Amino acid sequence: MHPFIPMLRKAAVACALFAAQSAGAGQIVIGQVAPLEGLDAFQGQAYSAGIQLAFDNANKAGEAPGHTFSLVSKDDGQRPDSTLSQTLDLLAEAKPLALAGYFGNTGLAEIVRSGVLPREKIALVGYRATEIRADTPYLYNVRADLRDEIHKMVEHLATVGIRRLGIFHEAGPGEKALNEAVDAAAQKAGATILVRASHPMGTTQVSSAVRAFLDKPPQAILILTSGAAGVGFIEQYRMSGGNAQLLAQSGTDFEQMAQRLGHETLRGVTIAQVTPSPYRISSRLGKEFSDAVAKAPNLEMPPSYAMMEGFIAGKVIVEAVRRIGSKPPSREAFVAALDSLRRFDMGGYSVNYEPGAHSGSRFVELSIIGNAGKDRGKIRQ
Repeated sequence: MHPFIPMLRKAAVACALFAAQSAGAGQIVIGQVAPLEGLDAFQGQAYSAGIQLAFDNANKAGEAPGHTFSLVSKDDGQRPDSTLSQTLDLLAEAKPLALAGYFGNTGLAEIVRSGVLPREKIALVGYRATEIRADTPYLYNVRADLRDEIHKMVEHLATVGIRRLGIFHEAGPGEKALNEAVDAAAQKAGATILVRASHPMGTTQVSSAVRAFLDKPPQAILILTSGAAGVGFIEQYRMSGGNAQLLAQSGTDFEQMAQRLGHETLRGVTIAQVTPSPYRISSRLGKEFSDAVAKAPNLEMPPSYAMMEGFIAGKVIVEAVRRIGSKPPSREAFVAALDSLRRFDMGGYSVNYEPGAHSGSRFVELSIIGNAGKDRGKIRQ
């Protein structure tokens, strides 16, 4: 178990008790259900930590006068069937103003299918999924759409003369839309998709996909799946002698790869990033994040892209509440405030919402892993 998990659980209990005791006293409770244990637990924990950093900053600075923020997190154990039940429990127990920081195609799809968001009139702000989702009421992301990541990767490959491609993705209901997005990007760039391979939904079974790419080698492979499955694919593909260029969507957790895989395996892997780097101070947002990490007394994990994304989600939530004003915020008023966010500039990163357009951002840059297994920074084009 990661040492950060007990801290999260204690914080969740404390926040829930404090929220219950502080009803009507300006306390804003935000709820999260995410994998805090399991293969993708590092990302769930980091996202939670990022949200909490943003809330701590807002509480200290009084960014939303009359209000303070707390996060209540529940662990779904990376079990999609648990995501909805844990959400319903959280709604009953903590009465959150909004939800945030959800993970996974299947769990998120179950939340949408259940109708709990419109029924409760509650927004979900910030999520990570590896499928193309239609715009959904009450569902707000703070990052670029997966289509934007795919176009960025294919466009980059075309500029260096690589046009024979393969794609690796999760099987399931979202694969049709995903393939359509890949085909559109390939057509625009003059590229050809030689091989399409997938792994069973909700698993990390990648062996058959690895064989498909070894049997018919493309010049480059786009890895469009979850963190754990993506890491497993890279490891098995390289160990089997595969030498295509590898480009991974942002959910393929860089930090997890760096811990698990050797430098030789990682060298040259390109990752699409949908937030500014958490490792470099190149913007006002980057400095604010870096300062928050440095000042956090109980933070027991290193900064990461998932933590930066959680930090952004937290700032979006705080800004929406700030726009409501000093009156007690309702869920309906919070949704209206989100829909009013036009080019909300955090200093090097902007989020834009309007009714019917909830993707939030178009920011995508590519980073490449160097000889020491470290992020060498963005690719210059």
